[in-house]
This record gives sequence, structure tokens and C-alpha cells, in this order.
Amino acid sequence: MRREPGQLFFLTTQGCKVNQYESQAIREALVADGLMETHDPSLADIVLINSCAVTERAVLDLAKLVRGFAAADPKPWIVVAGCAVEADRERILALCLVDEVIAQKDKAALVRMGEPSAPFPALSISGYHRARGVIKVQDGCSHGCTYCIIPATRGRSVSRPPAEVLDEAGRLLEAGIREISLCGINLRHYGRDLPGTTDFWDLLAEVDQALSPRWAGRARLRLGSLEPGDLNAKALSTLAQSRLMTPHLHISLQSGSPEVLRRMGRGHYGLEQIFAFLHDLRDIWPVFGLGADLIAGFPGETQSHADETLEVVKRLPLSYAHVFPYSERPGTPAALFKGAVPGHIRRERAKALRREVARKRADFLHELLKLPFMDVILEEGGTGVNEFYVECSISGAPPQARELLRVIPTGLTSSGLKAGLPDDHGEKA
Repeated sequence: MRREPGQLFFLTTQGCKVNQYESQAIREALVADGLMETHDPSLADIVLINSCAVTERAVLDLAKLVRGFAAADPKPWIVVAGCAVEADRERILALCLVDEVIAQKDKAALVRMGEPSAPFPALSISGYHRARGVIKVQDGCSHGCTYCIIPATRGRSVSRPPAEVLDEAGRLLEAGIREISLCGINLRHYGRDLPGTTDFWDLLAEVDQALSPRWAGRARLRLGSLEPGDLNAKALSTLAQSRLMTPHLHISLQSGSPEVLRRMGRGHYGLEQIFAFLHDLRDIWPVFGLGADLIAGFPGETQSHADETLEVVKRLPLSYAHVFPYSERPGTPAALFKGAVPGHIRRERAKALRREVARKRADFLHELLKLPFMDVILEEGGTGVNEFYVECSISGAPPQARELLRVIPTGLTSSGLKAGLPDDHGEKA
């Protein structure tokens, strides 16, 4: 990518937290090269879009972004990087308004950091543009769910050595970040390409043990999306011993129908395994936030299958969920499956799931109002996120962002909770 000191760049990110991490690495590299970031794309010499291809909607949104940025006068140099380039390079190039494309595997070249480390992509960060930071500990996926384009865009699973994870976590904490999410494309595959028998729970235990003597009570860890097959006795033991973990998990559930899960290529876990794990988790975390990913209208999904998923959602102690109507991705096995569900039925089933999730979230927020206090990472504008992954609007918040504050829940907002600082008597603000 062409770049000269003094140029203004605008960087926008689609998709997952792993993409957010990679954007931060690119941002730091561009600034180190003498470029300056602007938050107004109309002023930018360079516009870089870190793209996503997980759904057709993501690609359509990308095209809309490109057209919008190209309308500026003068037109900036428009660069599209990442998964959409790997998944649909010709389609991206056909936009004509794009000046340069950079494939997912070539992102590391943007930061000019040399060769990857055995073979993890050579991306790292020393700070974060938000109050809560992300560390990528794993990339790619070797599983091959029938609906998923990610193995084609990011390749096989690769793990980041624990020493690199610890070094980066230390840098972020020293830079003032007080919450770090450990994220990957498929954390269940972490460690399979590293010497020994390391898995993700070993990594979490090592990070927690190394950081907790100094940072317990002052900073915290959060986890990215987990495979249900990883919810086992070792997970419970690791979470029970952790001094830094937030009481919040997000699981890649996708469906509540065993038959649909089998067709998705996700028959490696059972739903009762999830319920048993969450039951036992209550002994460790009496209150916890729980999110899930769900796909509605997968090929061959009948109304009976959809009802099974809805019943599972009703049983789960969810505090939120990401619900997507199924999206065909060319090049995946599911795109050729028979039994396609009409689009309007996919949307109706997704809507039904979202209604149930909204009801459960409302119940969860009312339960949080009964708590004597919560711990919130303060962000700009007097808002923050508590340990249960709920947005909080804080009355009387100090001006310093990134603080870890103890607050008292006082009410509800459209997006989460209201909270106040304790007064001298510990009463509600």
C-alpha cells in the first residue's frame, strides 16, 4: 500500500474482534510510518477497509462503504483488505472504485514487521483505541463447518505462542488498558500446532497466573467466542481458579437442533453437555452473562427443527445473542445443499429467536438491578461495560476513561443499565 509521511488515513473495520485486533496493529504501523489518522473520511488521503465475508450482508455493506468513500472530492486512495478479498476478489475488483486489494494472508505486510513467528502472522499491538483491548491468540480454522467461508479466507488453525500473548498483555496493561479479551477464530483449536499438550485452558491459566499477582482487582480478562465442545471439566476448573476472569461467556451454538447441527458439521458436541456445564458454572459464578451465536433457516431446517432451537434458547440463561438468517457463501458445501429455506421464512425464524432473547435479556437486566454493586470499565462519554458484558450509563462518572469503577445499579436504559457511584454511606446514587 502506498504511504507517505504526513498523509491522513481513515481506517474502518467490519466483522469480528479478530479483525478489530488486526486493524489496531495496522493503525499502529501506519502511525509509526509518519501517517496521521483522521476520523473524518472526507479528509483522508487513504481509506482502508478491513473487510469481512462471513455473510452476504457483510459483502453488500462493503460495496456500500466503497461507494460512499469514493464520492468524496478529491477521491481518496481506497484499499480493501482481509476476508472479503480472499472470498470474492473478482467481485471486489469489479467495484472499480477500489484502488488496491490486500488479501487476508498479506495483512502482515502492511505492518512491515518481517516474517511471522512459527507461523503465526506477524501482527502485534502496544495499545488500543478503546478502553477495552483485544489480543488475538489464534487464527484460522481447521474444522470446516459446512456453512463457513472462514477456512477458505484465513486458512488452517495457527496458535500464538504463550510467551507472545503474555508480552502483549503486559504492554496493554502498562498502556492503561484494564480489560483484555483473548480472542481467536476457533479457540478450541488453540495449541494443536504448538509443542506439548497445550490447549486454550492451559493458556488462560498461564496468563491468569502470570498477571494476577499485580493486576487482580485492577484489571480483568474476557474470552472470545467458545466452542461448546470446549465446555468441560477442565474449563470449570480453570475458571474457578482464575482471579482475573469476568463472569461472562459467549458460545458458538448456531442451532438447537441435533439434526441441523449434524448437517452444519457441528455434531461434535451435545446440547445436554452445554446445559450440564452451565448448571455447574453456577457454583463458580452465581451470576454470569451468557451470549450465543445462532443461525436461522439453514438448508433442510424444518419448522420442527426451528422449534427445537427456540426451546433450547428458552432453556439457556442467555443475556444476549447474535442471531443471523442463514446466508449462502459460495464455495462452501452448504451452498449446494438441497432444501433451501425461503428468505422470508429465515427472517421470520430469526425474528422469533430475537424476541425470545430480548425477553431473556430483560429478565437478566432486572436481576442485575438486585446486585449491591458492579464493576465497570469506563469509556468515553460516561458509559462503560460491566463484568457481565452489559453497557452501563454512569451518573457522575469521572472524566478519565479506562478506569475500573465500582458502581451501583440504579435503573434501566434502552441498551443496558443506569448506574451511579457509591456515596459515603454506600447507598444508591
